[in-house]
Amino acid sequence: MSHTLLLVDKDRDYLQAMAAYIERLLFDVYQAATTSETMHMVDFHTPDYIVADPDLPDADGIHFLLKIKSQFPQTLLIVLSAEDRLDDIMCRMQLNAFTVLKKPVNSKELELTLLRAKEWHKQQEKINRYADRLGALHKATSLYHQLFDEVPCYISVQNKQYRITATNNLFKKHFGDAIGEYCYKAYKHRTSPCPECPVFKTFQDGKYHTTEEVVTSKNGRQYNVITWTAPIKDDETKITQVIEMSANITQIRQLQNHLESLGMMIGSMSHGVKGMLTALDGGIYQLESGIRRKDTPRINKAFTVVQEMSERIKKMVLEILYYAKSREVNAEMISIKKFANNIIETVQPIADKKDVKFFANIPDNVGEFEIDLHWFQAALVNILENSIDACEGDDCKSDYTVKFSVSENRNKMIAFHIEDNGMGMDQETKDKMFTLFFSSKGSKGTGLGLFISNHVVTEHGGRIDVSSELGKGTTFTIFVPRMQAVPKKEKGFYLLS
Repeated sequence: MSHTLLLVDKDRDYLQAMAAYIERLLFDVYQAATTSETMHMVDFHTPDYIVADPDLPDADGIHFLLKIKSQFPQTLLIVLSAEDRLDDIMCRMQLNAFTVLKKPVNSKELELTLLRAKEWHKQQEKINRYADRLGALHKATSLYHQLFDEVPCYISVQNKQYRITATNNLFKKHFGDAIGEYCYKAYKHRTSPCPECPVFKTFQDGKYHTTEEVVTSKNGRQYNVITWTAPIKDDETKITQVIEMSANITQIRQLQNHLESLGMMIGSMSHGVKGMLTALDGGIYQLESGIRRKDTPRINKAFTVVQEMSERIKKMVLEILYYAKSREVNAEMISIKKFANNIIETVQPIADKKDVKFFANIPDNVGEFEIDLHWFQAALVNILENSIDACEGDDCKSDYTVKFSVSENRNKMIAFHIEDNGMGMDQETKDKMFTLFFSSKGSKGTGLGLFISNHVVTEHGGRIDVSSELGKGTTFTIFVPRMQAVPKKEKGFYLLS
């Protein structure tokens, strides 16, 4: 690489001698004896170095050199001066000169100065290259961070202890700032690592792994996600961390589940209705033969069978309609006491018929709340009927009771309490009770009632808490806000939650 150097001195003979010496040091040397010649050379050649005596005939040389340095900051200035002007020149040049040499210049000192200038220039070029690379790296890093933060999926980086070391914006929004937490605690709410953990597998074999999981947000909402894991390696290709990327497929799974459920419903309904129709045919046959024979007991027994089968068919069809058709919450302000009394009037005859004592405690001062009247009432009646059925299905006690009451908790939520002393539930039944098509009543149940009731309560912004002990009874507590804050949804299928 060539190095260009401009010599500036008013003595042209001195210039010639200096140029001959400096060219031996592998510089391309140019000469100037005046400010105008100097500006022409600088503009044309843009030298890497300028060796100049500021004692010029046509201008203030120091001011002129400072002007050049301001226009070309990368050019190194080596100033030559008579001994009596050294202090003045150093004072005015300050840090703008690479060095100041006394004239007459010692040739060895000049050679060493030029070699140091070359080395400085070389290091400066390296620094500039590094700066350019750092600038490019900064841009790439900024782009990486932007992609990492804004990509529309959940991203976390985990170490070998399953602790989260980095997360993107969407992850923070749904699962909080989980840096330092265990991954299985942050979005699985577990106390130990997950079985078949894809992060563990990637640490083990260094390969990509995919799995479908259900994760829980900081608000308790569950999401179906497809998760991919990939290794992050250091310079020695050792896996130090694993990146986990999860795409939210909840809506896809909900729609898929709904379509599958509709198919299951058709099959379940066909078998259920077939059995009920067979029983209905038998009841009608008994009713007809009883009328022919004028056998009153036979007529009464047959009528009971026909009535029971008709009610079961009616209930199944209504539950299917509630599940299958699309609708949104059509809320209106209702008196809580009036609403509760309507439920009592509906449930009391059912309890009396099954010899279950029904007690209600509805305060006068509970006020009003905003609900979809018929939808929410049907949900509570369904839960009460389940409590009565739980009493009817138990034969270990002498008296059976169902208690119904209303209160308001400290969070301003209206709470409907339904307590029975029926058969109770084991943990497995309790865990599955709100699952579609799950029923503990055998052929007498459709597996839709409690599923729909839970869906209705959820659509109202509420929840159902359940406590139960096998053989002792069950308590349902249905919480619902006094005022609805749930935005209206576009009409469509109910999505399973």
